[in-house]
Amino acid sequence: MDAKEEFINIYNENIHRKGSAELLEWMQKTDFFTAPASTKFHCACEQGLAMHSISVYNTLMERYFDSENDSAESFAICGLLHDLCKAQFYKISTRNVKNDETGQWEKKPFYSVDDAFPYGHGEKSVYLIERFMRLKPAEAIAIRWHMGGFDESVKGGSFSLSLAFEKYPLAVKLHLADLESTYLREKHTSTVK
Repeated sequence: MDAKEEFINIYNENIHRKGSAELLEWMQKTDFFTAPASTKFHCACEQGLAMHSISVYNTLMERYFDSENDSAESFAICGLLHDLCKAQFYKISTRNVKNDETGQWEKKPFYSVDDAFPYGHGEKSVYLIERFMRLKPAEAIAIRWHMGGFDESVKGGSFSLSLAFEKYPLAVKLHLADLESTYLREKHTSTVK
C-alpha cells in the first residue's frame, strides 16, 4: 500500500466530521500526496508529506492515546493534517553538483520553498482545514503550535506556546509525536541531501 492509499484509509476510518469528505477531495487536487515533507531534512522525497503525516499519526496513537480521555478522531485530524500548510509549498528545482568520481558538474534535483500564501506554519494549516471542516479548540491549538519552539513567533518572544501547552495536552502530544517522527522515526528518509 502506498502512502496516499494508507493516508486515505486512516482518514476515512477515523474522520467523519461535516466537511471532512470535501477537505479530502480538495487535498487530492493539490500536490499533498506527492509533495515532500521538507527540503532535505526528513521525508524529502515523493510522497514524503503523506509519509510524515502517517508517521505522526501512528506515533500519536502508539505513544500518547488514552482511550478514556482522548478522541480517536481528534488524533487523526491532528496527526494527518498538522502539516496541510505544506501542500502547494515546495517546488522541484535543479542545481549543479560536482560528481566526485568523474569530476564533472551534473544537474541534480532538489526541493525549494515556493510559499504562495505566507500565512505562518501552524496557523496556515488551521486556516486551510477550517475552509472545509470545523476544528475543536484543542485541535486548532495543537495544530497551530505543533512546531513548539521551532515556530517563528516563539523565536520572536511569544509566550502563547507555554500557555497552549499548559491548557491543551493534545498540543503537547502532537508536538512530541512530530518531534519523534521527524528526528527518530524518519531518519534517512530523504532522497535529497
